[in-house]
Amino acid sequence: MTSLTALYRDHAATLLAAYARALETAELDAVVLHSGSPQKRTVFDDQYWPLRPVPHFQHWAPIAEADCFVIVTKEGAKLWRKKVTSVWERPQPLSCPHVLEVLSACMFKELDEVRAALPKGRLALVSENAAVAERLGLDASAWNPERLMKEIDPLRARKTPYEAHCLRVANEIAAHGHRTLEEAFRDGDHSELDLHLAFLKATRQDATDTPYTNIVAVGENAAILHHISYERNPRGAQSLLVDAGATYMGYCSDITRTWAKGTNEVANKFTFLLERVEKMQQDLCHSVQLGQAYEVLHNAAHLEVANILRDAGVINVPAQEAVDRGVTRTFFPHGLGHSLGLQCHDIGCAEMPTETKSSALRGNFPIRVGQSFTIEPGIYFIDTLLDQARADERSSAIVWREVEQLAVLGGIRIEDDLLVTGGPSVVENFTRDYLPLGGANVS
Repeated sequence: MTSLTALYRDHAATLLAAYARALETAELDAVVLHSGSPQKRTVFDDQYWPLRPVPHFQHWAPIAEADCFVIVTKEGAKLWRKKVTSVWERPQPLSCPHVLEVLSACMFKELDEVRAALPKGRLALVSENAAVAERLGLDASAWNPERLMKEIDPLRARKTPYEAHCLRVANEIAAHGHRTLEEAFRDGDHSELDLHLAFLKATRQDATDTPYTNIVAVGENAAILHHISYERNPRGAQSLLVDAGATYMGYCSDITRTWAKGTNEVANKFTFLLERVEKMQQDLCHSVQLGQAYEVLHNAAHLEVANILRDAGVINVPAQEAVDRGVTRTFFPHGLGHSLGLQCHDIGCAEMPTETKSSALRGNFPIRVGQSFTIEPGIYFIDTLLDQARADERSSAIVWREVEQLAVLGGIRIEDDLLVTGGPSVVENFTRDYLPLGGANVS
């Protein structure tokens, strides 16, 4: 097995070659990548948010410490870490020795040390904070120059083997949390807050380590797409939706699973929907083709959602008519997925325009080797959207007595993380290696 250090060494070499070309194109001699500045939670307080590193910096160094730098020239890259002397807080010990084995690195106390070590010539700064340019003695025009950003932003869209490894491990970590919550849901009655905390414990993450706030929703709360207002008391719900991930070396996983329990009529109808969404999700994963527009998958999902709803007796019109009349968007209002990487909703989503009917899709792009993205179809019973449909021309296409029965279980979403390999199966499904089943009735 290739070591993490060897994978990172190749990753850094690939990045350096790409940055050298970008600097040449942008007519620059070096670029300074800033890790980020502390951000206040509010101007009325002295609390700061945990740092989310600037992704361009993190592409080189998975270090969540403020005011660090990677300085990249055409010949090499050097990491500058700020020595922390505060008596109030200290960062966690570094968990990336492989980076320090490959990158030249040094510590500094004052920014003047970095300023004095800047290469000569034409420099750029990539930072979320324009004021850093002045602190480094750089002209304001050096901050995030468009010509350079156009060259280096797309580099994150295609993953190196090192990045693929990190995404895979992030899936493995998150999968342990999902299995833990499935078992808890099967064996007893727990509050949403208890399940959220159990996920953090199982994955050995603090809430600030997760790529996004865990979505843990029981019953009708599963119809709230980003439900994070956890209920504190258990209430015997028959469905659980968990959309939760993990990070590894800065790279994110984003996994959703839905479970149901019970054997009454409503639970059985919901289970039918759950099994069909699971099959649809896997069919979509298996249908990915090189060169295909991602929107093709999104549109195919809407047609299959219509077939499922018709077979379940939730709608009473043919599938294509349900799509054309906007009925499916009542039950599946979000996009099929998004790019994934150092950011949960990563760069590379919006290369191509989408059709008007696909306005909910986060972006459209041609599928290429090296990309990572999610596939996450769903069916939901969202009161706001149902009220709108009841009041317009869609109402006659919907069997409202079925909707009212199923609404107490909220909704279903199944989500996996894929890497486009270009091999015989086109994609590698990181998630299914650790969570073979996407949705299930656990009664």
